[in-house]
Amino acid sequence: MWVEIICGLIIYRLFRRFFYDDDILDVETSDSNAIFSVANRLEKLYGGKVYVGLNIPDADTGSRQNIDMVLVTKAEAAVIFVKNLSGFVSINEDGSWTYEGGSSHRAERHPDPVAEVKKQASVLESYLEQRGVALPEGYFSYKVVIPNPKFRAIYNNFPSEVITYDKWVQLKPEPKSMFSGWIKGAFRGGKKEMQESFHQQLNFILGTAPMWDRLELKGSKYVLGEFLEFKGKQEDTLALRNIKRSKVSRLIIQKTSMFGLAPSKLQVLYSPRDYRSEGASASEWKEVTVRSSTEVIFQPQNSTKVRKYKFSSITSVSLSA
Repeated sequence: MWVEIICGLIIYRLFRRFFYDDDILDVETSDSNAIFSVANRLEKLYGGKVYVGLNIPDADTGSRQNIDMVLVTKAEAAVIFVKNLSGFVSINEDGSWTYEGGSSHRAERHPDPVAEVKKQASVLESYLEQRGVALPEGYFSYKVVIPNPKFRAIYNNFPSEVITYDKWVQLKPEPKSMFSGWIKGAFRGGKKEMQESFHQQLNFILGTAPMWDRLELKGSKYVLGEFLEFKGKQEDTLALRNIKRSKVSRLIIQKTSMFGLAPSKLQVLYSPRDYRSEGASASEWKEVTVRSSTEVIFQPQNSTKVRKYKFSSITSVSLSA
């Protein structure tokens, strides 16, 4: 009997290893997924471009300022801070937030997110001005978005800069929606040529600004952080030796064949870094083949723990400059 139980456990563990990856399961409720979900919805609703995971130098403190996302349209721009809170949330007299009933099952106190996102907007404006962008005063609006359906407000006393879940689900793409009401159209009524030139410059600089590296895992799940290295068999790491952030901006991982339960080899496509265009053409992509057990060593944002992700669990990797 014990032999049957042990054999059953071994088969179960092998089955999980091949068909379910722990790396994916661990990030199902991550803040990164909430950030990308918000970014995708904003682009669908209002067009323009959303820049996710900026890591902007703060000249005043000498440190880096994390910015969840920046939305830029032809007439509007906003810095957005995503708070993926669940449970009951209240605002304290000093502006800080207390929430309880989440995964920790105890009351937790958070700094005032409105003050945080206001600071983020200020740091971003200073950075853009240092890079030669002449911004109108107060060009960037700022908002805190709470996209978690399990969010509950104890009192409805949140400031206007906060988009709670009930307001978030009501956002509409019409020009007079509640969302466009808090984004300032700084260039409305200006010359079209000036608008186009300004937004080209703004989009270029935001597109080349410091950002966190990005892992996209199977199941449309994301992890922001810092890529460290590849690990695996020597021949695989040698095959990947040309993939460095100074030379490569993105790599895509694909199966080599549709047959077999768990392909032992995977195809890695990677594109050279090119600031002159939005992306590499088909002829510029290069490819190598490595074992599916090869790993990406990654330091997730806001975590002290270095993680290992098997290539078999990864869809793509984006590397910042």
